[in-house]
Amino acid sequence: MELKINEVAKLTGITVRTLHYYDEINLLKPSKITEAGYRLYDEEAIATLQQILFFKELDFPLNEIKDIITSPEFDRIKALKKHKELLIKKRGRIDKLIKLVDKTIEGEDNMSFDEFDMTEIESAKKKYAKEVKERWGSSDAYAESEKKAKGYNKEQWQQIDEESKKILKAFADNMDKAPDSKEAQELVSNWQNFITERFYKCSNEILQGLGAMYSADERFKKNIDRNGKGTAEFMSKAIEFYCKK
Repeated sequence: MELKINEVAKLTGITVRTLHYYDEINLLKPSKITEAGYRLYDEEAIATLQQILFFKELDFPLNEIKDIITSPEFDRIKALKKHKELLIKKRGRIDKLIKLVDKTIEGEDNMSFDEFDMTEIESAKKKYAKEVKERWGSSDAYAESEKKAKGYNKEQWQQIDEESKKILKAFADNMDKAPDSKEAQELVSNWQNFITERFYKCSNEILQGLGAMYSADERFKKNIDRNGKGTAEFMSKAIEFYCKK
């Protein structure tokens, strides 16, 4: 079975634009591209997409998902079993909420809020995320970042946060310039050096993936755009020009 990209989008609810983006960052490549330029996805690609969506459900960022599913030690069946455990917990919570709604409709005076409690599910998600990172999150960048992060104290984290905000604010302040302008390109260089010094060696390849993520991943986009609407898109384009040089 091979599906065209628009068929995959219809099947999964993922937009065509998102699938293009997953291709760009090497998270999910089409199984083949026809002479006419159509992207085709086979069963293995669809299974990989399913894994990506499962991990997104657990709030994993795309760069970590990529590290996990491309790890030589990654076991898809074990991952699915863990996903199943979490889904069963979610189903149990939804069943309780439905019962509460039915009782309320029937006129029963029930002021219980226990059914809304997400503590057990959130605890399970955190536990699973920890297990996943320990088992499969073994990329050099991830390991280096974890090592550095553990060594920072409160004051150092505050300084890192200030450095990050300063660079992001500078991107926002320079949005009136072209993404390939001298000012924008210097800011990209500053951002790359900041990541390398504070977290892990940020190669152009990694930087390019991050840049694409800033404009495509809503969580990153929302956070960066706090400095000014359009900052994430401008930053992404500036990084794209920088990495093509």
